[in-house]
Amino acid sequence: MIKKIFSILFSTRLTAVLFIVFAAAMATGTFLDASAETSPTPYTRELVYNAWWFEAIMVMFMINFIGNIGKYRLFRKEKWATLTLHLAFILIIIGAFITRYISFEGVMHIREGATENTMLSSDAYITTFIDGDYEVDGVQQRRTISPILVRLSEKLNNYFEINSDYNGQEVTIKYKDYINNAKESVIPAEGGKNYLKLVEASDGERHDHWIGEGEVLNIHNVLVSFNNQTEGAINLIYNDGIYSIASPFGGEWMRMADKKKGELLSDSIQPLNLRSLYQVANMSFVIPDPVMPGDFGIVKAPKDEPTNMSAITFEISSNGESETVYVLGGKGVTKSPVVTELAGLKIYLAYGSKEYKLPFSITLNDFIADKYPGTLKNYSAFKSKVTVNKSDTEFYDYDIFMNNILDEQGYRLFQSSFDGDEKGTILSVNHDFWGTWITYIGYTLLYFGLMAILFDKNTRFADLKRMLEKVKKKKTALITMLLVLISFTGFTQNENSHRTKISKEKLDSIIVANAVSKEHAAKFGHLVIQDDGRMKPVNTFASELLRKISRKNSYAGLDANQVFVSMVEFPRLWLEVPIMSLKWQNDSIREIIGINKGVSRFSLMDLIAENGNNKLGPYIEEASKTINKNQFQKDFIKAYENFYLLNQALSGSMFKIFPIQDDENNRWVSYPELTEVNYSKKDSAIAKNILPYYFETLREARKNGNYNTADDLLEGITKFQNKFGASVMPTENKVNAEVLYNKVDIFNRLYKYFAVVGILMFAFIILQIFKENKNINAIVKFFKYSIWILFVLLTLGLIARWYISGHAPWSDAYESIIYVGWATVFFGLALGKKSYLTIASTAFVAAIILWVAHENWIDPAISNLQPVLDSYWLMIHVAVIVGSYGPLTLGMILGLTSLLLMVLTNKKNFKKMKLNIKELSIISEMALTVGLVMLTIGNFLGGQWANESWGRYWGWDPKETWALISIMIYAFVIHMHLVPGLRGKWTFNFASVVAYASIMMTYFGVNFYLTGLHSYASGDVPVTPSFVWYFTAFVFVLSAVAYINYKKYFIKQG
Repeated sequence: MIKKIFSILFSTRLTAVLFIVFAAAMATGTFLDASAETSPTPYTRELVYNAWWFEAIMVMFMINFIGNIGKYRLFRKEKWATLTLHLAFILIIIGAFITRYISFEGVMHIREGATENTMLSSDAYITTFIDGDYEVDGVQQRRTISPILVRLSEKLNNYFEINSDYNGQEVTIKYKDYINNAKESVIPAEGGKNYLKLVEASDGERHDHWIGEGEVLNIHNVLVSFNNQTEGAINLIYNDGIYSIASPFGGEWMRMADKKKGELLSDSIQPLNLRSLYQVANMSFVIPDPVMPGDFGIVKAPKDEPTNMSAITFEISSNGESETVYVLGGKGVTKSPVVTELAGLKIYLAYGSKEYKLPFSITLNDFIADKYPGTLKNYSAFKSKVTVNKSDTEFYDYDIFMNNILDEQGYRLFQSSFDGDEKGTILSVNHDFWGTWITYIGYTLLYFGLMAILFDKNTRFADLKRMLEKVKKKKTALITMLLVLISFTGFTQNENSHRTKISKEKLDSIIVANAVSKEHAAKFGHLVIQDDGRMKPVNTFASELLRKISRKNSYAGLDANQVFVSMVEFPRLWLEVPIMSLKWQNDSIREIIGINKGVSRFSLMDLIAENGNNKLGPYIEEASKTINKNQFQKDFIKAYENFYLLNQALSGSMFKIFPIQDDENNRWVSYPELTEVNYSKKDSAIAKNILPYYFETLREARKNGNYNTADDLLEGITKFQNKFGASVMPTENKVNAEVLYNKVDIFNRLYKYFAVVGILMFAFIILQIFKENKNINAIVKFFKYSIWILFVLLTLGLIARWYISGHAPWSDAYESIIYVGWATVFFGLALGKKSYLTIASTAFVAAIILWVAHENWIDPAISNLQPVLDSYWLMIHVAVIVGSYGPLTLGMILGLTSLLLMVLTNKKNFKKMKLNIKELSIISEMALTVGLVMLTIGNFLGGQWANESWGRYWGWDPKETWALISIMIYAFVIHMHLVPGLRGKWTFNFASVVAYASIMMTYFGVNFYLTGLHSYASGDVPVTPSFVWYFTAFVFVLSAVAYINYKKYFIKQG
């Protein structure tokens, strides 16, 4: 019996089951949080991630790994790579349990000039103690109950109770209800107590206070009373509908409706103005509403008013008496306990974080927040300049910022956030010395083990290489792949057709007749503009604008530079031009804005009703309130976005070419904003006159063809920019490089080249099968080398984007898709250097990926990097994990190809097909192995990145969770050859195709369907595009037909 149990625990069948069960459990957790604002939530932590059964799966994994070490005698020297992997995962699981049950983490909030040595736990606790009349030696005794960890959710049952006693008197505290996002407020009630609401701003945040009649509040060390005359306090008075204020401090007020201002005199009674901003005693406050009669209590706050607090309702019972108590608190909050007097006892209840005292203190000397040029709240970096006080005599200064942590006495402090007024910092604190080190040792072994399985001669990967060589020796010819060719030729984009109006022809003729020359427009395109904090050439902005609103790179034969010059010079004309693209499917918008069904483009004026309102306004308002928007609503929002963007461009407000002198945020302004800038008299005259004079010279230049004066004025603008904005001006070389990059548009061109070369290579491979000669062989090799050349161009494009943006080119969705394409070609060429079929498949995959990158749901703009992304850990983590998608994509394509070959198998070609399928299956398994190695290394490197950035190497964020799910699924696929019943070629190839769905979910699904920390993708994406369902149906139909033939020929004939 014991042997049977051990045989099950140590079996490869159990390993395979654990891979799938663990992946399914994690996937369930991410989808349970799909509608939440963050993930994971207490709901999924209790149901999944912290549940006993989930941890039991990890324990079973560890038992299985330990058993396999003995079962397969992995201590032998030739098995060292496999042993290293098993030991690595055992240590990682042990480290995870230490982190879970021994370590703790939390936050520390410090204001500038203050010193702090306590942190608040990241979990919430119920703290209870009871006072009574029992004394020992004259000292009153207190019953203290150990804090209870709670993770509460409105979706969970949550029930718990606390049973205790005080000197033999039983006390029961029962959970009754939970309110998420709660706050203290007045519940209106006739005959209730009168309350005034006071709204004040401190720490850069809004705070609401309710003052009951007869009460005195202490608000940031300033006393405020309501109908309770108090010396030294700001007294608010209400009598028979008349409001008054008496303050010991002088100040001023401003009525917000009409901006009327007045003075608040000290020590005098004056009328109190509601909805007016008072500034007195270093405090700003508003009384927004009249007196409200009611009861003060705890209510649920609106969804758009996050309070970061929740409330619990308890029922306290003792000696036959009971009382209902409401306690407000939550994670990251410490509040005074609520006192309840019951049956002769005082029962104290508090709900909030536990305080931990650190063995040292931190003094915040200064908090520094750097912003992107020209922005007020777009932060490029922030750091805390602190002093670490180890004792009264031992201290040192240190800078804490993103990716630069403070490590002191087993505590690691990370820059987490900061106060809205930029005068306080929030540090993440982590105490996990042993858990971190054991986990990191496991990571190190994991990296060595994974790399070893690729290069050690005694691993499965080495066996695959030897098997591939044997197959190549047996192979005599390739079988026709015509079906593959046909299935991949549908890459051409549909051009929108539209019926041209006469008015459009007239408009176009005017625009073309007044267009500047391409040469001068190109010089205009080299001007630097500030766009959402990024300094870029006008050429980039013009190209992005044109593509966003029209999905074209030109208009009426004019390039983006010429179009933008025309827009700046003749904005009124462009109001009438039908340039904005509209999807052909949405006739509802056409009907609303009043254009014909066949028309695919509309103008700004088409959206303006006779009363001056936007025709889409009511529909936009409704769509914006809807959380799960349908495609109809998304099209409305997209149309409105195009309207807003073009309207802003034509108004001139986006053409920010004038730097503000000595501005701390390096802000640049547009021509309409020049009245707000205090230049010197001379510089002001230059700025205000240079554009009108420039347009005047353009009119002359169009007549005589001489643009020399206009060129000189552009140079003058550039000199003006260098004079006042040199600190953020990109170099001339960088501007030229970006303009060239835009002109070449390498990635958009390459998908067409890869598609054409791939199709032609397949065609000649087919000819090679039926008629092999030197000429055909030479042509196939030519295409192989052509793909190498395209790969070099793709690499140069990535390098150019890196140089232009100043960061590694895989920080947003568009860049990482391009990088996946690069990795796919790289691994296709590396693994398939002796297989022309693999190389041709690689070209197709690259074409598809690069085509997807330029579809309408991905934004190809080069954007500024978020602070957390500005890290060398990002470069390593993202490069490896996204690079893994290349070989995994290749494995999927080869799996599809093998299934197609099974469909085409018959009695005559069985032997050739068997060799082909075996070859492709071996290459596919090699590709999947490389992909799995990279995916695993990349995912755990991500854990190290997270630990070095914000102090937590694993937090069940959906992105990292789905990466782990993909690892589990592909580990299952790779181990299928060890499981009886799963060793067939059909099973493996079908699994390699289906497993790719986890990669698509990891890459696209998490970014666009789930919630979490990974908000790096930008742009719009359709929810479940229709081609996904078509492709899924195709895969399952193909697999079913392939299985019938596989069963008929391969299983029966062996």
